[in-house]
Amino acid sequence: MRILFMGTPDFAVASLKALVEAGHEICGVFTQPDKPKNRGMKMTFSPVKEYAVTVDLPVYQPLKMRDGEAMGIIEELAPELIVVAAYGKILPKDILDYPKHGCINVHSSVLPKYRGAAPINWALLDGEKETGVTIMYMAEGLDTGDIIAVAKTPIDPAEDALQLTNRLAVLGAETLLSVVKDMEEGKEISRTVQDDSLSCYASMLSREMSPVDWSKSAQAVINQIRGLIPWPCATTEIAGVKVKLFKAELGETTAKEGGSITRVLKDGIEIACGDHNTIIIRELQGEGGRRMPAADYLRGHPIHI
Repeated sequence: MRILFMGTPDFAVASLKALVEAGHEICGVFTQPDKPKNRGMKMTFSPVKEYAVTVDLPVYQPLKMRDGEAMGIIEELAPELIVVAAYGKILPKDILDYPKHGCINVHSSVLPKYRGAAPINWALLDGEKETGVTIMYMAEGLDTGDIIAVAKTPIDPAEDALQLTNRLAVLGAETLLSVVKDMEEGKEISRTVQDDSLSCYASMLSREMSPVDWSKSAQAVINQIRGLIPWPCATTEIAGVKVKLFKAELGETTAKEGGSITRVLKDGIEIACGDHNTIIIRELQGEGGRRMPAADYLRGHPIHI
């Protein structure tokens, strides 16, 4: 099938790669414009562009989708299907209506829950036990289109957002291939209208979400740590040093107030939370340093209670 792919981050690469390896004709790839990165402000490609270049796919990076430029490219490419995965731009109606088989989206939640920009992170922040991917027809609303297929998966209690993203990327690619195969074979594609009353919005993340509120429960703090990896990361101050938190586990009960360091272990820092349970920090990063196990951090930053 002749497909135009639209995507930007690592999550989208798995779907594009699966389509290429399955032998579909990828007539073009839309991705976000190159952006300056790090201290040198060197212009860098999106992960999707990086992959597309390695397999000689034509790449397009329109700044806007409504000024006619994008539509002009699409008319030249003449795709039968447009596949979108975390592209980061809203498609206008003329583009949605163009392909013979429509525009379909690989979304990293079980819709209608967690519509929006950060569904994986919010599933972890909210302590969900299960999530998944949805293949859906795209509509003008934000992730409101009819559902074609859903694949669910349990969330491991120790899994962080980066690990879960990698798993859902693979699951999304597998589910997408099945849907595209059915389309190519002329099979009837099911459409399930979303129940808007069950929807919730997964807003973009921000640095304001980083500081840990130690009056919250131990599980809520762990969910915050898991949900904010790799950015913006949960942060706190330990013995006068601002740190990012990367890995923690539930500890034990305590009579101490939330935020108090209860024990310093060889490989962890135990801190009380608001429900009088503790968490043990296993991985962290001091300001200006690198991510490391707590045991390594403590060798350079001894803590005395």
